[in-house]
Amino acid sequence: MANHVHLLLTPKVELRRITRSIKGVTARQANQTLHRTGKPFWQDESFDHWVRNEVEFVQIRQYIEQNPVTAGLVERPEDWRWSSAYQNSQKR
Repeated sequence: MANHVHLLLTPKVELRRITRSIKGVTARQANQTLHRTGKPFWQDESFDHWVRNEVEFVQIRQYIEQNPVTAGLVERPEDWRWSSAYQNSQKR
């Protein structure tokens, strides 16, 4: 997405550690690409939700995959290169 990221995963370590690592690495790379220094890239807050069962997992995955379509960035979920829908379409 142009202004946010969705991530659906099964954590093996503390979620705060995962978030800090992802935000740190991506912020450094993005700021380097944008030739920015001394400015925060990510907002401090994040929204997390514990998935309770397989049905909810599938619903959340479908929501995430549909997000770029809803935003008008692509016509189909599998057209969004950074999506699991795209990755799964490449395996066929």
